[in-house]
Amino acid sequence: MSEPEKLEHRFTGESEKLEHRFTGESDELAHRFAGESVGRALELFGEKWTLLIMREAFFGVRRYGQLARNLAIPRPTLSARLRTLVEAGLLARVRYATDPERHEYWLTRAGLDLFPAIVTLMHWGDTYRAGPDGPPIVLRHQNCGRPTEAYLACRECGEEITAHNVTPEPGPGFRSVH
Repeated sequence: MSEPEKLEHRFTGESEKLEHRFTGESDELAHRFAGESVGRALELFGEKWTLLIMREAFFGVRRYGQLARNLAIPRPTLSARLRTLVEAGLLARVRYATDPERHEYWLTRAGLDLFPAIVTLMHWGDTYRAGPDGPPIVLRHQNCGRPTEAYLACRECGEEITAHNVTPEPGPGFRSVH
């Protein structure tokens, strides 16, 4: 049995528990989808080019021509996505030449904060969508020299966070609908 099949088998029967916990158990969260954070993030990142541009930025690609070449993205699409990422505050447009005027796109603090999400998506793709030879790129931790992967942990206790050990509850920005 492959690793993904083992995981799927392990969680058989658990999905009903999760579905109940995240969909119907709490009436106070019945309106949680109005303006919630994942939906707002998907308004910005809901298509592949935006995330691929961010991935390239994390790998040090900053120039328009390099992005166009690496991604094989249509130039009008690249221009529109870069404009959106700059307007959203994830990339900063920085001039590096004046004749002709040319710009680089640098990650901002908000852009850098997206790194864990990109790494998690990369790890998921490596686990479930990689070819027979395995992942095309691995991330090596500079401090210890070992390949690394995404790991989500509680900042308070250090325990791994999974779909089985968290409970959604209203946060400070939750809007009640009467």
